[in-house]
Formats: sequence, structure tokens, C-alpha cells
Amino acid sequence: MRKKNTQHGLSRRAMLKGAGAVAGAAITGFPAVHAQEPKVLRYLGTAVNQSADIAKKAKEDTGITIEYIPVTTDEVTKRAITQPNSFDLLDEEYFSLRKVIPSGNLIGMDAKRIKNAEKITPIFTKGELPSGKKIGDQGTAPKKVFYLEAQNSKKFATSPTQWITLIPTTYNADTLGIRPDLIKHPIESWKELLNPEFKGKAAILNIPSIGIMDAALVVEASGIHKYTDKGNMTKPEIDLTMKVLTEAKKAGQFRAFWQDFNESVNLMASGEVVIQSMWSPAVTAVRSKGIPCTYQPLKEGYRAWAAGFGIHAPDGTLLEKAGTVRDGGSFADRMGSVVCWNSVMDENDYLVKKWNEFIAA
Repeated sequence: MRKKNTQHGLSRRAMLKGAGAVAGAAITGFPAVHAQEPKVLRYLGTAVNQSADIAKKAKEDTGITIEYIPVTTDEVTKRAITQPNSFDLLDEEYFSLRKVIPSGNLIGMDAKRIKNAEKITPIFTKGELPSGKKIGDQGTAPKKVFYLEAQNSKKFATSPTQWITLIPTTYNADTLGIRPDLIKHPIESWKELLNPEFKGKAAILNIPSIGIMDAALVVEASGIHKYTDKGNMTKPEIDLTMKVLTEAKKAGQFRAFWQDFNESVNLMASGEVVIQSMWSPAVTAVRSKGIPCTYQPLKEGYRAWAAGFGIHAPDGTLLEKAGTVRDGGSFADRMGSVVCWNSVMDENDYLVKKWNEFIAA
């Protein structure tokens, strides 16, 4: 947090400590602020978790102006590593912490000072549902990056400590979005993304570390290859996966490769795309326009993701009527069917190189 027009003498460490203090407030409620000068909180994250209505309410309740910095998923991580003085509060995905924490630009938050920290769902702390059912942990499951060895450590702890990396807020089990009015048969498998029936009407997420996970689910569902860990492939597995994608691209399978939330909404709402990698809020946004769109449960399971410290972004629009059942069923049904999590692989640099070759092919 910073005063407007203050000098730039505030250290990076002090600034990040300020962000940690606000993180505590995210659980306990914001404290009253009575300041003579306006205070600004620079909030770095993706647009999906940012809301003018939330910023307005925060201003009314605390006197703090939230200054949103909306960028893509990869840009959030890049700025966290290279421009740590450009933000006060980081809304980051757990899988990206394998890049951010080694930079030393985030400090551990003291769980003892965060009210209700012990009530955080065990999905994050233990890798299981509240019922005790274990869920898939391929990739960067949150439990693998939830704790640090010490407050200023650059290493994750293998067992619980009092120092946590992020306060979890938004998370979900991802699958394919479809236009059921334009597809005339049931969609039950990830392999449908490459079904020639949808040539020129399919799309995939153009974020290498996430897009390749969707591709791996397609490859595995097609019986081409069985991965030991889809979230940490070997170089030969990356080559195989990218070969499948490249062949599909050259055959004209994909209409687009999207990075932006709104782009995915527009592709589906227009009917240019009928099946694609998609995020749950984007499916809801399409439906809010009166257009059929389903977040389709698939028999192979879900790819999950999780972000920390972001605040969910309602805007007052009626999205669903009372009694509507969420696609995929209950929380336990969806999260209990997770097979892998978004991840940063050991061979990430090689993956990005091969992904860029695929996009340019």
C-alpha cells in the first residue's frame, strides 16, 4: 500500500510486508483507515478477479483506492519477478509460485496472524476434500507450494509450517466449454477437442504451461500416450504432445488460440467456436448473454487451478436463476474428479520454445 505522490524511498521488502498485512485483512475484514492523504493499493493480477464494484466498496469502507493492474497470466508472473516495486498486492496462481518464490520477491505470511487460517480447505493444505477423499496431484497441486521453510525462504516446505505463500481465494476444476445448440451429440471426452467434425471451430488456450496440459488430456484420452505426470513431462513427451497439436493445427482444426478472458467469451458467443479450452466465469458470461454454453464434465476428469489472495468479481449482472445446478454437479463431484493441476514443469523453457514453434507453425 502507498500514499499517493509519496517519495520512492519505500523498500521492496517493506512494501511486500504491507501486502502481507492486507492479506490478513482479507480474512478478518479491512480495518478502518483514517488518513489525511489518500492511500492507493496497487493490485496486480488478471482481469477476471478485478471489479469496479469491489474497488468502490473498499474505498467506502476503508478509504483505500484500489488501483487495478490487469494483465495476462504470464505477465503477472513476469512482473512479480522483474518489477516487484510496481505493485503492492499480488493476485497470483499457485502453479506460478515455482517461478516467483525463488526470486525472493514474496515473503511468507504468518498463519498465526490470519484469522481462520486453520479453516482453509484441505484441498490446499493436504490435497484432499473435506471428506478426506484424496484428489489428483499431478502438476503443481497447491499443497506442494503452500508452505515455506521460513518467512524469507526461497524454498517450499514439504510439511506444514506457519509461513504460507498465498491466501487461497479463487479456484476451480477446468474442462471444455461447448455450444450444445451447435453440437448435435454428447461430448464426454477431452479427445473431442481434436474431432475433425469441429475443424475450424475449436480453440485452445495460448498459455504454454496451461495449454499443454489440455493437450496432454486430449492425447491421453485418445489413447496415444499415458503420462506419468502430465504436469511435469519429459522432453520426449513434450515433443509428442506438440507433434499432435501441430498436426491438428496444420489440418485447420483450430479457429483461434486465445489468451484473454473476453476473447474466449466472444469466440463462443459468436459461434465462431463451438468447443474450446474455457474458464468457468467465461462460460457464465456467455450464458448471461442468453446464449447456450455448457462447462462440460468429461469422463477423464478435470484440470484444476488455484489463485491466491484475489477477491471474486461480481458485477451485479444476473448470471443464473435460483435453483440452477452448476455444470459438473456439486463441489465434491467437481473437485473430486481433478486429475491434474496447472503446473510449471522442470522442462518449462523447452516447453515454451516448442509451444512457440507450434503457434508459429
